[in-house]
Amino acid sequence: MTVNVLVLTTYDESPFLNQQIVALESRGLSVDTLTVSGSVSAGESRGILDYLRFFPEVRREVRQGDYDLVHAHYGLTAPMALAQRAVPVVLTLWGTDLEGPGGPVSQFCAPRCAEVIVMTESMREELASDCTVLPFGIDLERFRPESTATAKARVGWELDEHHVLFPYPPERTVKNYPRAKRIVDAVDDRIDCSVRLQVVHGVDHEQVPTYMNAADALLLTSKHEGSPTAVKEALGCNLPIVATDVGDVSERLEGVDPSTVATSDDELVRGLEAVLERGERSNGRRAVRAVSQRQVVDRLLSVYGRAIDGRLTIERDPAAV
Repeated sequence: MTVNVLVLTTYDESPFLNQQIVALESRGLSVDTLTVSGSVSAGESRGILDYLRFFPEVRREVRQGDYDLVHAHYGLTAPMALAQRAVPVVLTLWGTDLEGPGGPVSQFCAPRCAEVIVMTESMREELASDCTVLPFGIDLERFRPESTATAKARVGWELDEHHVLFPYPPERTVKNYPRAKRIVDAVDDRIDCSVRLQVVHGVDHEQVPTYMNAADALLLTSKHEGSPTAVKEALGCNLPIVATDVGDVSERLEGVDPSTVATSDDELVRGLEAVLERGERSNGRRAVRAVSQRQVVDRLLSVYGRAIDGRLTIERDPAAV
């Protein structure tokens, strides 16, 4: 018997969400996606009218469809998911929806959902409801180590320079691009080899592994995060990481060498300098196996099973065991 899922999201172009949906469909589930209307650009948010219009859209879709559950991604979609009473709701909180202005909405809606998923242990502690810690997984078949020289040639980066990857739009204030530039400029002044900050965003997601393998380090200077996917993707490629202590970064980088988790600018500078001077790839792939797409989806299926009271049997992927 097919499990029919309606996914609610504020951003239907999210690569990691879309990969999860594809993985669910590969297990035999039927997944439809409904997105909050209205355009949104970096640094801007939708207006309240966009969310108000979403209420009747969700209720109409559930009424007309044959769904077993609604999976609401991001806290601001939870009120719309709960406005219908026909099927249970699974809520996934991404991080900013718990820590930011929308936090009260997430806190109010979470205990009213059948199941709640969060990205990190710290989010679990902050949320006043039962929940499952389950970050988005990555496709380890796509994100894997390749020749750095070959990757640099493919993206057109000079071989005799250090390339530090910043995989976000500079306009996204939460990612703190000014700090990343400040750190790279400081390291460039301290070592002989030229250091370039490579801002890469908006490229096809299939090209991201090539940039990960071409880079000499990933620099994450975010003010706050849930479970940053770029960190897990970098680990899959054995790309060294220098990052602020946000979200689950410390947990992901435990035992990963070379890599650095820091708080101050001075620590970030010294950490990035050490990584670049060492010039080696990391052992990160071993550390990221626990959040491979297969294992994460297998656990998500268990969450779905609990949400629908075990009325449907969902087959697990034996390769994920």
